[in-house]
Amino acid sequence: MSAWEVVAILAAGMAAGTINTVVGSGTLITFPTLLAFGVPPVTANVSNNLGLVPGSMAGAWGYRRELSGQRSRVLRLASASIVGALAGAVLLLTLPPGAFEAIVPVLIGLGVLLVIFQPRLSGWVARRAERRGTTLDHHGAWWVWPAVLLAGVYGGYFGAAQGVLLMAILGIGVAETLQRSNATKNVLAAFVNGVAGLLFALVADVDWGIAGLIGIGSVLGGLIGASVGRRLPPLALRVVIVLVGVAALTAFLLD
Repeated sequence: MSAWEVVAILAAGMAAGTINTVVGSGTLITFPTLLAFGVPPVTANVSNNLGLVPGSMAGAWGYRRELSGQRSRVLRLASASIVGALAGAVLLLTLPPGAFEAIVPVLIGLGVLLVIFQPRLSGWVARRAERRGTTLDHHGAWWVWPAVLLAGVYGGYFGAAQGVLLMAILGIGVAETLQRSNATKNVLAAFVNGVAGLLFALVADVDWGIAGLIGIGSVLGGLIGASVGRRLPPLALRVVIVLVGVAALTAFLLD
């Protein structure tokens, strides 16, 4: 590996870690970078998944204040992410490449729309609960767990823009601020990337040099992203999420 490739992969990892912590979609930077350097797609996907785990953990650490009081919720939703990640990884290994890729743009587009209309939709969910004489459970609406599981399936398969989907689900179904939902998202993404990456490592070749470089870069980016992201007001954070989601959707449609 040349010095130029080392620097480029480190920089891509840092950018991905930053974007993943604030929103999600860092894979759209690291994965194409690895392919451009001639890394086989499966090796690139496996190495990228493993490399981004430390960045997600760093982002979650940076948001540790926003995670306060969410332990039971995070643990419950993490179980959905783990199951979904395993299912997604198995689908990647067994389905034809085009079978799942066809729905990726649809999922990203849906996530963007849900984020745009999140205030209205979350208000509607809360009003329905009030009409039933209840309030939203600490863990959120009943459909949040299965929705997080499905996001985990998508994340285990590829992962780009899974943060957009998770933020849409959490923003609508859980009575929390966007910043606290973002903190939860970082933890769930770490579980998805870690579980899928470890499963891939059992059946495919991992380039540990590449995974290590992405890991170092993503940790730095995760800390930067936590510092930047937590300072964004709700509207600005929502705008960033939508812009990243639209960019991800455009990238898939033009690919």
